[in-house]
Amino acid sequence: LSALAMTLIVGVRYLLVSGAFAAATRLRHPGLYTGLDAQMRREVAWSLASAAIYGIPAGVLAWGWQAHGWTRVYEDVHAYPLWYLPVSVALYLVLHDSWFYWTHRWMHRPAVFKAAHAVHHASRPPTAWAAMAFHPIEAVTGAVAIPLLVLAIPIHVGALGFVLALMTVMGVTNHMGWEVFPRFMWRGPLGGWLITASHHQRHHEQYGCNYGLYFRFWDRLCGTDRGVGDFARTHAQAAARQDRRAAAGRDAGARRGADHPA
Repeated sequence: LSALAMTLIVGVRYLLVSGAFAAATRLRHPGLYTGLDAQMRREVAWSLASAAIYGIPAGVLAWGWQAHGWTRVYEDVHAYPLWYLPVSVALYLVLHDSWFYWTHRWMHRPAVFKAAHAVHHASRPPTAWAAMAFHPIEAVTGAVAIPLLVLAIPIHVGALGFVLALMTVMGVTNHMGWEVFPRFMWRGPLGGWLITASHHQRHHEQYGCNYGLYFRFWDRLCGTDRGVGDFARTHAQAAARQDRRAAAGRDAGARRGADHPA
């Protein structure tokens, strides 16, 4: 029952967050997702399937935490020194990012890419709905990361909620096709270490680079960091799709006029 409830929570969270940022995209960049309706339906279908894969281990551990104390999640904020709250969040983010980087690189090995990761890269360009559009093999590698951490490293339940919220927001915004964060977060000294959509967009364009999730540390250390993109290609493709749709509409109108002369 707990696994089912957590699956519903993960699925609804995905629909609400991705839906909100998709709506923001339509307001901020009208036409950016023009002609991608079939792709977005596919992204939603894969993402909802992934929600079940993420929800099952999370639900089992939530039950085990409440019923048997299986995890290191704690509710009393004074159980550990207050300084440990931000430290635990940073630790979770660094370790999650490390897990993501190396499993993501593994996903780009030719056989694994063909079998699994190609599902995610079939979104060209990705949209706000693509955040969880994974083959089940890839979904499993992502679904076990946080459960493994809560079994090993103490974290307050509120801090864990923050980590999960940040994971969700970054997963969506990194794929939405435009930069939602202020310039200082992706340019300059801070931007040299943080990952936002500008960095991840280049991964979807060039594939063999920019594998990280939150931080550019592993990409820079391993020589896989190719900087940030500017979305010019994505927006040019969107404009071309709009032009083709407009031309098709004009052609259809002309044919109707020829079939029914005044």
